[in-house]
Amino acid sequence: MQHSNRTYYTLDEAIHELYGPACYITERRFVSGGDINEASALILDDGNRLFMKSNSLRAYDNFSSEADGLAAMRETGTVRVPEVLGIGTDPEGISFLLLEYIESEKTSRRYWEELGRSLAEMHRAPSAGSPAFGWKKYNYIGAGHQVNTWHDSWISFFRDCRLAPQFRDADRYFDAGDRQRADFLMSHLDSFLIEPDKPSLVHGDLWAGNVMAGKGGTAWLIDPAVYYGHPEVDLAMSELFGGFAPDFYGAYREVYPPEPGYRERRDLYNLYQLLNHLNMFGASYLSSVRQILRRYAG
Repeated sequence: MQHSNRTYYTLDEAIHELYGPACYITERRFVSGGDINEASALILDDGNRLFMKSNSLRAYDNFSSEADGLAAMRETGTVRVPEVLGIGTDPEGISFLLLEYIESEKTSRRYWEELGRSLAEMHRAPSAGSPAFGWKKYNYIGAGHQVNTWHDSWISFFRDCRLAPQFRDADRYFDAGDRQRADFLMSHLDSFLIEPDKPSLVHGDLWAGNVMAGKGGTAWLIDPAVYYGHPEVDLAMSELFGGFAPDFYGAYREVYPPEPGYRERRDLYNLYQLLNHLNMFGASYLSSVRQILRRYAG
C-alpha cells in the first residue's frame, strides 16, 4: 500500500483510501501531551492504528507545514520520523493530520547515541538543491508563524527572519534599555555569528518533548519546524530546557563536530526560541530574554 501526504475532504475518505472502502474506525483513544492540538490514536477494524492530530479548520495550514517538514526529514534517509499518511478537513469542522502510529517504549541503552548520530547525519545530508537559507513557505514554531524568506547569508536570515519578527511582536514587553540592546544586537550580529559551510536541513524545534522512543527503544523525531539553516540551532535548542544526555552530544560531535566558539553562540540562537515563548506564553520569559540581551549587548 502506497501512502502519501495527499489532502482528503473527510476523515472517512482518508481511512477508505488508505485501508480499503470497507475499513472503519472502531475506537478513538485520546493521547496526552499535546499543547496545541488534540492527539488521538485511531484503531481500525482490521487492527491497524493511526496517529491523528486534529484542531479547528484554521489549523489546516499548520498541519500542511508539519507534513512538509516530516516528509523532507524522511527523504534524507538519516532520521526516524513518522510517515505522513494524509491531511484534510472534515464536515465536523476540524482539520486533521494522519501519521504512522509509533508505539512508545522505554529508551534503549543506545537511544541518545543513535539520536545524536542520526541528527548529525541529517545536518550533513545534501541540501536538496537548496543553496540558500530558508524554506519553500512560511511555517510554524509552535503556534507562532515562522518567516522563511530565502537568504544567501545565514546571518542575514537569522536577523531578518528569526530575530526581527520576534522583536517586533515582543515590543510591548520592552523598556527603552531593552530596545536599545536589541537594536545594537541586530546591527552587530555578524560580530557574534558565523556562516556555515552550507545550509543544513534543521528540525527547528528540538527539545525533549519532540523526541521519543519507539519500538525497541529506537529514537524518533516528531513535531518539526524545519528550514535550511545552521545546524547549531538544533544543538542550542536541545540544551535550552535541561539538555539531552551526554551520549547524544558525544555521538553528534563524532559525526559532525561544531565549529569552535559554539558555546559563545548558543544563547544567541536560543534568544529566538525564548522570544517566541515570550510572545506565545507571556512575561514569565522576559527575564531570560533580558539576560541574553545584556550578555551580548551590554
